[in-house]
Amino acid sequence: MAGAVAGGPRIPPGSRREIGPVNAVIARAIGLATRSGPPNVFTTLARHRRLFRRWLRFAGALMPGGRLPRKDTELVILRVAHATGCDYEWHHHERLGRRAGLSQQEIERVREGAAAAGWSERQSALVRATDELLAERTLSDAVWDQLRPLLSDEELIELCMLAGHYGMLAGTLNALRVQVDT
Repeated sequence: MAGAVAGGPRIPPGSRREIGPVNAVIARAIGLATRSGPPNVFTTLARHRRLFRRWLRFAGALMPGGRLPRKDTELVILRVAHATGCDYEWHHHERLGRRAGLSQQEIERVREGAAAAGWSERQSALVRATDELLAERTLSDAVWDQLRPLLSDEELIELCMLAGHYGMLAGTLNALRVQVDT
């Protein structure tokens, strides 16, 4: 992937002392929920204690607390991870995508794009919209017209916010060279 992490992290994950006890508990709880240790994304971003908790509230409203079905959410996040070359997002959400109901074939197909054979109309529209949102920072009328009968107003708003948020997060993870969780 283009954004593969080269070298060590620019800002390493913080210890309990460095991120504070509240953020350490949050990171540990999220690790337990995802059946891993405290994820590096959380222990790194938690070094900015106040911003971390505010970001986490917003991020949680999109995933897992959003209106889009989790399978759709994971499809969008995986497409963002691929498009931005963010290994961290890809590896983390590949596992979450499988848990949400994406098949291994669908996960692999994410790399091929919206025109790949095998997508449903909805999946193809979501992948196409994600690509446009990342590249153009808007949606063409053609893609909007494809999405409109498939998604509610809330889901359309959330799709735009989800792709934008995970694009921002991918840039942050790539810039900080956050290492994939082992």
